[in-house]
Amino acid sequence: MTREYAAAGVDLESAEAQKARIGQAVAGTRTALSVGKIGAFGGMVRVPSGMRSPTLVLSTDGVGTKVLVALQARRYDTVGEDLVNHGVNDILVHGATPIAFMDYIAGAGLGIEQIAGLVEGIARGCRAHDMALAGGETAQMPGLYREGTFDLAGTIVGVVEEDAALHGDAIRPGDVLLGYASSGLHTNGYTLARRIVFERMGLGLDDRLGDTGDTVADVLLAIHRSYYRSVEPVLGRVHALAHITGGGIPGNLVRVLPAGCVAVVDPGTWELPPLFSVLQRAGPVGSEEMREVFNLGVGLIAVLPADAVAAAQSAAAADGVGTWVMGEIQSGEPAVRFTGR
Repeated sequence: MTREYAAAGVDLESAEAQKARIGQAVAGTRTALSVGKIGAFGGMVRVPSGMRSPTLVLSTDGVGTKVLVALQARRYDTVGEDLVNHGVNDILVHGATPIAFMDYIAGAGLGIEQIAGLVEGIARGCRAHDMALAGGETAQMPGLYREGTFDLAGTIVGVVEEDAALHGDAIRPGDVLLGYASSGLHTNGYTLARRIVFERMGLGLDDRLGDTGDTVADVLLAIHRSYYRSVEPVLGRVHALAHITGGGIPGNLVRVLPAGCVAVVDPGTWELPPLFSVLQRAGPVGSEEMREVFNLGVGLIAVLPADAVAAAQSAAAADGVGTWVMGEIQSGEPAVRFTGR
């Protein structure tokens, strides 16, 4: 029966070898909150002790078509780390501390190096945040996926005191918009970016990508930055956070605005990183579409009172992340408005 299953496209013997290597990666992420055995049907973690009203914050996401670049370059661990950092940022905007992560890898004909590389990258991201990789699933599905291809998704669990959770309701006119520098495309806009770079510019993975000074592979596979250590020291002074993912600045900042508040962004407060200038020229892509598809060098936006800006910038600088004041909150209907339009 096993031979017939292998002939159909699922190799159980290879799967067992993968489990052993994956188990090593998972074991390295266990924390004081971890409960139960590695490889059990479900992953378990304790809620941290000493909390008055612990509230779980959960998020599920993937890394989109960035996996296609990873496949081309045969680099698998970086998109695994991307997956974790993306999840960390998604719950960070609610003020949550990450405590557990679970991954889902689906594909066809995946080898040990591919699957183990993905999980090792995920484990590295978990260790960086003192978070348990509580479990996951690897599904070989020939017929649904082309041979050698895969998709990657994950679910993160965090916790926050209920009365400390960020919802955006504390935002007031006069608050400042503080931008946090991205490390590249992060995990969004790859369908358009790949079309421009590979089809319109005709570049290969080892070619230099315009004025970026780096190869196409290095630029497109730059790891999605985590902002947890940049923001955590000042969470108590922040009124809201927006993770700039699909939809760009206008599509994500508006999600945290309460009634009576409009976010006014001054695009002249920061210089467009070379990667985005290259994509815009080579596309060519208009400014409005660039804002809707890419993060434009802004990975996170904090909304906070003016007297908290210095502390927030200091915390980010200590984590090696650049920040700048990029606008303010004014009275008006919830929307994101760019000056100069």
